[in-house]
Amino acid sequence: MCRNITELRGLEPPATPDEVVAAARQYVRKVSGLATVPASATVAFEAAVAQVAAATADLLASLPPRRQPPATIPPLRRPEVQARLAARAARGR
Repeated sequence: MCRNITELRGLEPPATPDEVVAAARQYVRKVSGLATVPASATVAFEAAVAQVAAATADLLASLPPRRQPPATIPPLRRPEVQARLAARAARGR
């Protein structure tokens, strides 16, 4: 499994839609080999992200509860990532 994709099953509180989309985006980046998406591939890339996110949400909803939470904290829940995203939003990016 790709090291950059965090386990979402068993999180408390449950994984948010943003966390599901972030994991889907990382997966699509990994399998496509695209770190930056060229304009010519944006539609296909975003369609793939949407499909993977939907499949992930369906999977998480259908799995039984987990007895223990995942060993790692999802990136979107880490304080340093939250601060970086807030700074980026404040700059208008």
